[in-house]
Amino acid sequence: MTLAGCSNLPASGPSTSDIVSPSAENANFNFELIDLTPASLATLNSRAVDSFSGSFGDRSGAVETRIGIGDFVAVTIWEAGAGGLFSAPLTTDRFSPGSRTATIPEQAVARDGTISVPYAGRVKVAGKTAAEVQSTIEERLAGKAIQPQILVTVSRPVSSTVAVTGEVATGGRIPLSNRGDRILDVIAAAGGIRAPVNETEIRLMRGSRSVAVPMITVVNNPRENIYLRGGDTLTLVRNPRTFIAAGATGRNTDIPFDADAMNLAQAIAKSGGLLDFRADPEGVFLYRFESAELLRRVKPDSPLLGRGGRIPVVYRVNLRDPNGLFIAQGLRMQRGDILYVSNAPLTDLQKAFSVFQSLSSPVVQGASVAGRFY
Repeated sequence: MTLAGCSNLPASGPSTSDIVSPSAENANFNFELIDLTPASLATLNSRAVDSFSGSFGDRSGAVETRIGIGDFVAVTIWEAGAGGLFSAPLTTDRFSPGSRTATIPEQAVARDGTISVPYAGRVKVAGKTAAEVQSTIEERLAGKAIQPQILVTVSRPVSSTVAVTGEVATGGRIPLSNRGDRILDVIAAAGGIRAPVNETEIRLMRGSRSVAVPMITVVNNPRENIYLRGGDTLTLVRNPRTFIAAGATGRNTDIPFDADAMNLAQAIAKSGGLLDFRADPEGVFLYRFESAELLRRVKPDSPLLGRGGRIPVVYRVNLRDPNGLFIAQGLRMQRGDILYVSNAPLTDLQKAFSVFQSLSSPVVQGASVAGRFY
């Protein structure tokens, strides 16, 4: 009766046998069980991870600035002599240097990519450098103005800015310099972050593509600190990377990574390790949702491959096998993983006998008292 009641005893979760060999009433389980081996580990670690350099490349940021739609442009015109289109009339032999210049107030580049210059008409500027626009205006004013010299200034380069939002001190549009600016440069220009580095995620949107990478990865890996382009959007989100430890571990809680990367062995250590008097070293499991593409590579005959969406997978590592420690060191943890360590079979027996003893103790004590009475 005691052994038969083991399944009804309090427990922190399923036993190893419940997961590996489910009983008839639990036969309709909807997860795939995979024993971690060097081969399966190599497949798991070959998965592509989100990367700024892999997604966008890292072309040099020191590019020649070109005028874009929405930029504000100012034009200053000099003439060689007085009495021209843009200079004051000659009234004396001595006149101020400013009498030969005229400054056209800044104007936004229209949607058709043009600005208006008196006597030169609508001038196409979008996609051109300031020097190219200067030459165009000089050509159009030739024969109208007196040997005109042009200076084009982009006073507000809206198209060469990066929008920074989220967990930054001062969000807004940050202009890019001609030498080029990397991700951390722009974040610093926005006043820095308000959340801890290891809890912050950087999301870069360029065109229709968006990629998210933990900020600590960008800090630790210079290759991820790529040059930004005008029109990019940086969003900093406080999104701590954590995993859950449950079962026969020293800590049953939500545990942060606190590092750029973490493997299963480190996760076990951060969760307090396996409890000697409770844990089953053969029952260390990692619960995770995987894509059908990855599951097909790890276990091509899985019956769950026909399901849509992400598939629940349970990975098992046997720490009673010395090779299991090396495998645990090689498996990278992911955000949202659940580390579960089942109880050893002897633990359930001890619970059962403890319950039996607590139930039978009053009877034994009553019989002893009755015997003394008689």
